[in-house]
Amino acid sequence: MRHQVGPSDEELWSSIAAGDEAAFGRLFDRYSRPVYNHAFRLTGSWSTAEDVTQATFLVAWRRRHDARLVDGSALPWLLVVATNAVRSEWRSVRRWLALLRRLPAERFADGDLAEEVSARLDDERRMTEVLSVVRRLSPAEREAVALCLWSGVSYPDAASVLGISEVAVRSRVSRARSRLARLMPEEIQEGKR
Repeated sequence: MRHQVGPSDEELWSSIAAGDEAAFGRLFDRYSRPVYNHAFRLTGSWSTAEDVTQATFLVAWRRRHDARLVDGSALPWLLVVATNAVRSEWRSVRRWLALLRRLPAERFADGDLAEEVSARLDDERRMTEVLSVVRRLSPAEREAVALCLWSGVSYPDAASVLGISEVAVRSRVSRARSRLARLMPEEIQEGKR
């Protein structure tokens, strides 16, 4: 059994029920990771797991007077709320797909929906690979890449936002480009558009 630091869940929940946001923050800190992991195991998607975790704690705050602790722990109740949030997500997806099926076929005559979905998945895979390389840059270089290369912010505007000279921004971008050229696997570079 893990030793719990700080107030018990029962003590926290008593404060939460009285509207104590700080106590709710402590509960979030204590259980957001297990809820997130649970949601990921149910959905297989990290981004959906993030949404489910947010929804779970939103429901927990709204229903703070209805929560049922199990053996003094809020986690089982939170996991049930997360499971219900996943079910709601699945129902929403099913409704959305049903709506898409009712659209006239000519709606997709200009392009194949399967090809579009495949391209999006491929883009996500490539972006994951690119991000794993970009994370190896210094924070200053990552910032310059995100602003100037990815978001198209001009060097003078980036310099103003970052509080540095335009020459420093250009230098960061140049170093980042050089490092990325060395670090990026050939298949990612070949996939560039």
